[in-house]
Amino acid sequence: MSVTYDDSVGVEVSSDSFWEVGNYKRTVKRIDDGHRLCNDLMNCLHERARIEKAYAQQLTEWARRWRQLVEKGPQYGTVEKAWMAIMSEAEKVSELHLEVKASLMNEDFEKIKNWQKEAFHKQMMGGFKETKEAEDGFRKAQKPWAKKLKEVEAAKKAYHAACKEEKLAISRESNSKVDPSLNPEQLKKLQDKVEKCKQDVLKTKEKYEKSLKELDQGTPQYMENMEQVFEQCQQFEEKRLRFFREVLLEVQKHLDLSNVSSYKNIYRDLEQSIKAADAVEDLRWFRANHGPGMSMNWPQFEEWSADMNRTLSRREKKKATDGVTLTGINQTGDQALQNKPSSVSSYEKTQSYPTDWSDDESNNPFSSTDANGDSNPFDEDATSGTEVRVRALYDYEGQEHDELSFKAGDELTKIEDEDEQGWCKGRLDNGQVGLYPANYVEAIQ
Repeated sequence: MSVTYDDSVGVEVSSDSFWEVGNYKRTVKRIDDGHRLCNDLMNCLHERARIEKAYAQQLTEWARRWRQLVEKGPQYGTVEKAWMAIMSEAEKVSELHLEVKASLMNEDFEKIKNWQKEAFHKQMMGGFKETKEAEDGFRKAQKPWAKKLKEVEAAKKAYHAACKEEKLAISRESNSKVDPSLNPEQLKKLQDKVEKCKQDVLKTKEKYEKSLKELDQGTPQYMENMEQVFEQCQQFEEKRLRFFREVLLEVQKHLDLSNVSSYKNIYRDLEQSIKAADAVEDLRWFRANHGPGMSMNWPQFEEWSADMNRTLSRREKKKATDGVTLTGINQTGDQALQNKPSSVSSYEKTQSYPTDWSDDESNNPFSSTDANGDSNPFDEDATSGTEVRVRALYDYEGQEHDELSFKAGDELTKIEDEDEQGWCKGRLDNGQVGLYPANYVEAIQ
C-alpha cells in the first residue's frame, strides 16, 4: 500500500480507499458542502418565490386589462358575466400565488437560514468548528498507523534495494568466471560481495516482515478509531439530510395548491358561473333592449313648431348626405346612451349613428378616393372656427379612420368645438385632421 499522510509520509496515494492515509478529507469536505447546500437551497426557494410573485402580478395585470376590454366591448348578458368570471379566477389565483411566495420566504427560507446558523459555527480564523473537529479526529486516529506504515514503506524499499544489489553481484560473479583477465584475488572479492548481498537481503527482509507485522497488529485499532470519527460525521450529515427532507416536504405543501380548499372553490365557482350563461336569456334581453322589443314613438303628423326641430350634430350633418330628417322623436331605452361623451368603444359609438347612416360606399364620405388620400373630407372647413391649442390627458387610439390617435401629453389644435355627442374636430402637428373625444384633452393656458 502506497500512501500519503501530510508531514508523516511523502509518497503518492495509489488507492481511492477510505482507509488510505489522507482520504478521510472527502468526509470532512462533506461538512463544508452541507453549509453550501443550505445556501443553494435558500437561493433555489428565493428564485421560486420571485417567479410566484411575477406570475401573480402578471395575472392581476392581465385580469385588469381584459376586464376593461370586455366591459367596453360588445359582449352582453350572462355570457359577459361568464367571461368576467375568468378574470375573477385570475385575481383569486394571483392572491394564492402571493401567499405561496410569502410562505416560501417567511417560513421555509427562514427555517433553513436559522438551522444553518445553529448547525455550523464559524471560527475566528475561518472555516467551521465542525470541520476542524472532524479533521482533528481523523488525523489523531491515523497518526499511529501512518507512522508504522511509513516504517513499512522504508523497510520495503531497503529490502527491494538489497535484492536488486544481490542480483547485480551474482551477475558480476558469473561473468567473471569466463573472463581470463581477472586474477584470483578479484574473483574472491566478487564472491565476497555476493555473500554480503545475500546477508543484506536476509536482514532487510526480516526487518520488512517485522514492520509489516507490527502494522497489521495496529490495523484493528486504526480501523476502530477511524470508524468512530466517521460515524460522528455520519450523524452530523444525517441531521442535515433529515432536515432537508422535512423542509422539502413543507415546500411541497406550500406549492401544491390542489390541496388548498380555497383553490378548489375558485374553479368550482368559475364552473358554476360559466354554466349559468344562458343564450336564450341573452337573446331575450337583446331583443327587449336593442331589437323589436324596444318601445317606439312612431311618427305622427304634427304642426310645425320651432321648438320641436331636431338639430343634428356636426358629425351627423357630415354623414347624413341624404334621407329624411325625423322630428319629434323622443329617445327611449338605450338611445339615451347616444349623448354619453365619455364612451370611446367602437361598439357604443356605432350605436350613436343616426337612422340614415349606411355602410354603403355612396353614403360614406371616407370611402374610395377619400380613404386613399386623394382628397381630405376635412379640407373644406379645416380652418373654420377659432383654433385652440390643446393637450391630451389620456392615450386615445382612433377606432375608425376618421378619428385621430394620440398619446397622453401630445399637443394638437382644436379647429372645431365640441358637438352634441362629445366629439371635437382637431388637427395634429403632422397635418392630419380628424375627430377625437372632447373630454380627453384640456386647453393649454
